[in-house]
Amino acid sequence: MAEKLVNVNDAQFVTEVEKSDIPVLVDFGATWCAPCKGLGITLDGMVDSYKGKVKFCYVDIQQAPAAANKFGIRSVPTVIVFKNGIPMGSLIGAAPRPKLDALIAQVL
Repeated sequence: MAEKLVNVNDAQFVTEVEKSDIPVLVDFGATWCAPCKGLGITLDGMVDSYKGKVKFCYVDIQQAPAAANKFGIRSVPTVIVFKNGIPMGSLIGAAPRPKLDALIAQVL
């Protein structure tokens, strides 16, 4: 079965992202954001490639405002990669796969 992005809200953020034992790529987006939908398709296509190495999460900024505020999300989509709960790099906008792969490479 194919892996998929894990939807994370404020209550789950610490457990799913900050306490994860593997690096986590978090896609901060919103349902009304067209570029977010395109990025979501790209990320869905990447999940299986990183199975067991990187967890992929989606945070809807309207459903998780505390997480969005904590990391200063002002534009969506924004992708942040975490290692040991610490933000290690980010991209703003619907980045292509090569840029996302390079971002992930920073934490592997």
